[in-house]
Amino acid sequence: MRIRPVGAHALLLDCDDPGQVQAWRAELWRRRDAGDLTATEIVPAAATVLVDGIPDPAATAARIAGWTPRDTGTGPGAAAEARVPTVYDGDDLPAVAGHWGMTVPAVVDLLTGTEFRVAFCGFAPGFGYLTGLPAALAVPRLATPRTRVPAGSVALAGPYAGIYPTASPGGWLLVGRTDLVLFDPYADPPARLTPGTRVRLVAR
Repeated sequence: MRIRPVGAHALLLDCDDPGQVQAWRAELWRRRDAGDLTATEIVPAAATVLVDGIPDPAATAARIAGWTPRDTGTGPGAAAEARVPTVYDGDDLPAVAGHWGMTVPAVVDLLTGTEFRVAFCGFAPGFGYLTGLPAALAVPRLATPRTRVPAGSVALAGPYAGIYPTASPGGWLLVGRTDLVLFDPYADPPARLTPGTRVRLVAR
């Protein structure tokens, strides 16, 4: 892991792999809650963690360099589990089965049996990038994105699974759908899926 200054009051942690991102995300959240870290934002991404709103970045970087992350199961949100009732009838389910060399029922069994975890959020408010599938099962995006993907669509792209919180264009492969509301600007927190949350795509 490498630490770089970003602007006047932020640090960027460059991580070696997604597991390290999750470990540092959980550790930094824990440290902030314990009063060991002053930061307004801790934002994980695919390979980095941004720590923003730091009064003294140089001193904070030195402290972070001396910390060792605990298990990723610790920290705010890490222990939470979201069970997402999913109807597996997506248009691209047969294509996913073809990519994986298995039957559609086997794909459904694999997805329902996987414990996903929200690695980071992006693309749209409330859209969590879910990790948990083996790297060998990564699937390509559509060559031509759909102009409209319905809200609640459960989809796969690359090594990730995701659920569209609102209707939008998108090029992910659709495997199912849910009626669960994933983003409500009036709720606290607005997003149901936040980094660290464990997710089960439960068949219904």
